[in-house]
Amino acid sequence: MSLSQQLGDGLAAMGLALPAASQATLLAYVALLKKWNRTYNLTAIRDEAEMVVQHLLDSLSVLPAVQESALAGRRWADIGSGAGLPGIPLAIARPDLDMTLIEAVDKKSAFQRQAKIELGLSNISVLNRRVEDVEAGGFDAVVSRAFAEIADFIRQAGHLLAPCGRLYAMKGRLPDDELGKLPPGWTTVACMPLKVPGLHAQRHLIVIEKV
Repeated sequence: MSLSQQLGDGLAAMGLALPAASQATLLAYVALLKKWNRTYNLTAIRDEAEMVVQHLLDSLSVLPAVQESALAGRRWADIGSGAGLPGIPLAIARPDLDMTLIEAVDKKSAFQRQAKIELGLSNISVLNRRVEDVEAGGFDAVVSRAFAEIADFIRQAGHLLAPCGRLYAMKGRLPDDELGKLPPGWTTVACMPLKVPGLHAQRHLIVIEKV
């Protein structure tokens, strides 16, 4: 099966209808990541077919779970973004999103800037900073993918939220122990299982907001 067919089938299984141009850009991102990986070791995954599942489809699995009102025209931040995951795939799939990638490691931010240029992603900004040093209140949503325990995620990134903003923690198994340790003033809004075609492992999206 070609990468294009694999991606198209996966998107269809998730109920996502992306234009052909967006799908081509997603695959161009995978090719760029594979190229940079040879030198900079941005991700442990080397096989492009695995990248389609574990990077593209896994990142995009958030979209069917999030309300449309949280997406169109909203300011999102992806913290501890690494190779731009999930922020770059989300920004490609939703060009109406204003996505900021926050990453402290220089080589990873350098890759993100190159991806922004080569893929023509005008809706992406790259901040090469520690999340704790980013100005408060600038975002409607902050997402993390295997960034930290939920309590640490809140402590490090909670200040980034604008009023009524939400934190989105992408997790594997439902982290019941972490959910029992939220800092005071925060509450869990939803714990949603995510469907990732081709991935035989649990995925969940934890939605958190201020009380």
